[in-house]
Amino acid sequence: MLEGEAKLIVVVLDGLRYDSARKYLGYMEHLVEQGEMNCYRVQSQLPSLSRPLYEVLLTGTPVARNGITANHIARLSHEQSVFHLAREAGLRTAAAAYHWVSELYNSAPFNPALDRHQHDDSRPIQHGMFYFEDHYPDSHLFIDAEHLRSTYNPHFLYIHSMNIDDMGHKHGGESKEYAGSVRVADGILATLVPVWRSQGYQVVVTSDHGMNAMGHHGGTEPEERNVPLYVFGELPSPSLMPDQTWAISQLHLAPLMCHYLGIKTSEAMLA
Repeated sequence: MLEGEAKLIVVVLDGLRYDSARKYLGYMEHLVEQGEMNCYRVQSQLPSLSRPLYEVLLTGTPVARNGITANHIARLSHEQSVFHLAREAGLRTAAAAYHWVSELYNSAPFNPALDRHQHDDSRPIQHGMFYFEDHYPDSHLFIDAEHLRSTYNPHFLYIHSMNIDDMGHKHGGESKEYAGSVRVADGILATLVPVWRSQGYQVVVTSDHGMNAMGHHGGTEPEERNVPLYVFGELPSPSLMPDQTWAISQLHLAPLMCHYLGIKTSEAMLA
């Protein structure tokens, strides 16, 4: 990779609500206190479910357009994702993620025996390590991601963890188990973010949806929809800057990724 090339790591902590991020991500909040990062509130699209919001995050299109209306819609995306756009721009792509990400952008249905490890330069996600159980340890996932980063040197690396969401469903979004899983993720980020930054990566940390006290999401409650967005420095567009009364639309995140990668957005993004 040449010096000066755009490099981006996006971390999606599945199920992380905004208020829990601000309370329990101590290292990330340290960077905010130091003026290195900013944390913004993002309002997820509806329904506040995982697979629909994976598609929102990576294509910048609402459910009414993209057709990924529920978690059981298991098919390839019909939209141009950030993975597609990056590959078409000659950038290398990689993902360590839940298998639904593979089903959206590489191959559906997911076959664990064949699709756990994927390496194919012709696919949108050229290098992928995909897991298929919600309790797959975040510690293992981030090591998967580091293997992809150190071996294949991607310009765009997407890391998607599930332990926070898993604990939320099992114990509720206001439980000690849920809070503990957020703290574990923070410890992992405290180890890796300095390494990533030292090697020239822009880093974005966000979530797809939140979690209510009963362990549910999918509806309109603020606990289910409000999620964090951590970025180094200010957001590139003044129009994205929120005040205290409103949140950034989740539809802006795919264009933001394209901005950091120095590539053009799709025509459908923010159309």
